[in-house]
Amino acid sequence: MNSNILLDNEKLVKNFGARPISEIAILPDFYTFKKGLVYSHRDFDKFMAALNNGEKCAIVSGFNPSGTIHLGHKVVFDTNLFFQKKYGVSVFIPISDDESYIVGKVKDQKQGLEFAMQLAKELLAYGFDSKKTYFIIDQVYTNIYNLAIKLCPKVTLSEIKASYGYGPEDNPGMYFYPVIQSAHILLPIESFGFKQVLVPIGPDEDPHIRVCRDIAARASYNKPAILHMKFMPGLTGDKMSASKPNTAIFLNEPEKSIRIKVNKAFSGGKETVDEHRKNGGNPEIDIPCIYLTNYFYDEKQSKKLVEDYKKGKLLSGEVKKLLADELIIMTTEFQTRIKKVTDKQLEKVILKNKNV
Repeated sequence: MNSNILLDNEKLVKNFGARPISEIAILPDFYTFKKGLVYSHRDFDKFMAALNNGEKCAIVSGFNPSGTIHLGHKVVFDTNLFFQKKYGVSVFIPISDDESYIVGKVKDQKQGLEFAMQLAKELLAYGFDSKKTYFIIDQVYTNIYNLAIKLCPKVTLSEIKASYGYGPEDNPGMYFYPVIQSAHILLPIESFGFKQVLVPIGPDEDPHIRVCRDIAARASYNKPAILHMKFMPGLTGDKMSASKPNTAIFLNEPEKSIRIKVNKAFSGGKETVDEHRKNGGNPEIDIPCIYLTNYFYDEKQSKKLVEDYKKGKLLSGEVKKLLADELIIMTTEFQTRIKKVTDKQLEKVILKNKNV
């Protein structure tokens, strides 16, 4: 398994001023925090203080419409849902149809919009509350560009180039998009009366939010708080990615495909059954063990799984079957729910210019 997956998380603390989440004395009672799936933060303590003081708080959690939901999104989505269900937090979900077009991830704007609408439907099916969830699709909610223009004087081209490494060969939309993304994040404060915003992200997305935090301070907004989630390895042991289908399980995937992928997953087992029974396997590098203990099992179940695998009582094939069964339950439930999401429901949760 790739040992470099955590390097991005570690760099944020060592080199870019993020703080380890472990420094916060009282963390939310939720599996993503208890299992260490949240690595570090920026001002999460301030967000929680505001939330506990009854201030109006929101989450902003973006998605690129060049793919579909896969298992790697689970940690962020579940964390967002936790805050929505426990604290009634509104969740704003920018679906960056315009960015997908600018960087060539979709063939044209029409396809970007189609993908964005489908993703919004999938996210409703995942479990987000239609009364407290707002989708920002920029081709529909064009007011976002007005806010982006307002924010432009708060950042320089040199800062954008330094953060993203863009050169003269890149199109102007790529230079402008970081400001649009900042507008997405600051919209709940600017237009909906929220005081604090939380943005849960993967470590690779931190440069985007650092630009936004600088813009926010210069524009006299509260800086958005950040949670950095750990990168989970893909099925092959490398980074999970929608562009590499063999590394991920997609929620719209059929059962047969799931079982085939899981059976090929990177294993910590021994080469033969006899050797595994005698010496046991390594659950720390075994992808099915990692997924079961982090995504699906509680503390007691996880402990038993790890111990049985180490002792050779549980074979790699048996662990893979356990994981496949859990994944099929999850995906089957999702695929049932998405069939029930109507266009009318979708229409209600997509922001339109008249909302402001």
